[in-house]
Order: sequence, then structure tokens, then C-alpha cells
Amino acid sequence: MKILVTGAAGFIGYHLCEELIAQGHIVLGIDNVNDYYDINLKYARLAELGIVREQAEIFFNTCKSETFKDSFQFVRMNLEDRIKLPILFEDHKFDIVCHLGAQAGVRYSIENPETYIDSNIVGFLNILECCRHHHIGHLLYASSSSVYGENKKIPFSTDDNVDYPISLYAATKKSNELMAYTYSHLFGIPTSGLRFFTVYGPWGRPDMAPILFANSISKNEPIKVFNNGDMSRDFTYIDDIVNGIQIVLHNPPSNSFKNKPYKVYNIGNGSPESLGDFIKEIENNFGVEAKKIFLPMQAGDVPRTWADISEIKKLGYKSTTKINEGVSKFVEWFKKYYNY
Repeated sequence: MKILVTGAAGFIGYHLCEELIAQGHIVLGIDNVNDYYDINLKYARLAELGIVREQAEIFFNTCKSETFKDSFQFVRMNLEDRIKLPILFEDHKFDIVCHLGAQAGVRYSIENPETYIDSNIVGFLNILECCRHHHIGHLLYASSSSVYGENKKIPFSTDDNVDYPISLYAATKKSNELMAYTYSHLFGIPTSGLRFFTVYGPWGRPDMAPILFANSISKNEPIKVFNNGDMSRDFTYIDDIVNGIQIVLHNPPSNSFKNKPYKVYNIGNGSPESLGDFIKEIENNFGVEAKKIFLPMQAGDVPRTWADISEIKKLGYKSTTKINEGVSKFVEWFKKYYNY
């Protein structure tokens, strides 16, 4: 199949492209490579896919992979571009779209709301319109566990009410689910939303806790532990996430929700770990005990997440990577990439 992956220079997008290529698919990745976090990491991920940075830096330049010559191409562009995006769809005749591109970050959305509307709302509308007019067989898109807000009921179920987001980022992700439903209803486009739960692993985002912790520990600097350490997360290793995406990719919904080809899944580990245990695993892999600064909860954050993954398990999904194994692989990569 020919598959479009948006957010291809991102953490999940990069890993998904790599696996789709390995499975024999033809993949085109797009990303605007914004500077929300270190662009060098984004270009390093693309380099792993055989894309030359000097070519990838040019907007609207189609870059052919030097490693996967017939299987992967990359184009730098913005999702908000209503002119270029339809041309891309017309030129490439995609079978499936994996829409992972978005402005990420819960706390960043408090200070930069316009960026989230442009990328996550306008950009998503453009993707939907292109899927509509170019007869895409299945749109899979990234939602987020943040839509659950301050939900007290655990584990979090896709049947729970998610009408009360506590960050603009979460509000945009909930909006994406509503917009997808509308297009499934009006135009019969099969859409699958994935609510990701705390993804970690090699090539992860430097604004997320694992790299923040590892970076501070490696420099013998204190780490910030919010809510005085009373936190737990459904930490999910990247390989399990990619496996789940592929399973959903090959199982488009068929009138499964209110007689519409629409579905939303939780995709996580299904077994939360305390933040303290996660930090302990990082400490074990560095062989040191971290200095800790205990702080109150951050605005827009929640004390715990826990995914009910019963729906996606019906498709054959399993989260098999234990936290000790996943953290070990992450720290091994961190030491190599950051020359520790």
C-alpha cells in the first residue's frame, strides 16, 4: 500500500515510517520540522530513514531516501497549507493516511494557543478534506489520553465522558475526534482515532519526562518531581505503540459506531506505573540515585492515567514490553545519542 505519514520527523512518526517500510509499504512522510523542540533531533530521525538534511530543509522539496530508495520519500510542509496539501494527495494517490502530525505539548498550549488552532484544528480539517476528495480508504489519526482531563474513574474507558478538557491541547484532540465523526457520517470515510498513553523509548521527545530525567541524572543535576511524586502513568513503550498502530491500520472500522465507519481506541500499556518506579529504573540504568526537587502539580497536568485497552485488544493488540526492559533500551539509546 501507499501510505502518507504526517509528523514523520516526530517520535512516533519516525518509528512508524521505519516499520511500514520494513513491511514493504511505500511511504511518504511530511513534517514542518518546527522548533518546538530541538530540530537537530528531528533531522537525525530523518537521517535514520535515509533523508539528507540539506534537502529536507527546503520546503516542498520531495526528498528520496538514500537508504530506502523505492520505499520512502519526505516533504517538508505545513498541514495548514490548503494549496500544497491537495496537490500532494493528487500526485501520490495514497491508499491510507496515518495522521500523527500536530503541535504537541500540554503546557506549551497555555502560552501559545494560536499554534494549536493552526496545526491541530486547521491542519486536521485540511487532512479530512483531502481524504474526502481523494477517496482515502482509511484515516488513522492521533488523539491523546489528555482528553480524559480530571476523570476520576479508572481505568479510562473510551465510553467515558470527555467533555471537560483542562488544556487547549486536549481540547484540540477532542475536537479532532468530533470532526472525524462528522466526516465519517457525512462522507463515509473510515476514521480511527488513537488515544496515546505516555509513550517513551529511543528517539523520544526531549520535552518529555524520560529525557528530562535522563539528561539531569547524567549531569548530576536535580530532577523536578511534580505533585510531590504522587503521580502514576500508563507508560507505553514505542514498539508496542507502533504495533498497535499497524493493527488498527489494517482494521478500518465498518459502521461500528452509530452505524458510521468511526472508532476511537485507547492505546497504552493497560497497567500504570508510579512515577517513582519509573525514575528508579532510570537511576538503575545510570547506576546513581537522582537528586530530587519535589514540586506541586503543573497547570494542565493530571495525577494519574490508566488505559482501558479492552477494545484494541479485540483486534489482537498486546503491550508486551515491561518497564525495566523499555527503560533499559531507552537509556542505552540516550547514552549513545547524547554521547554520555
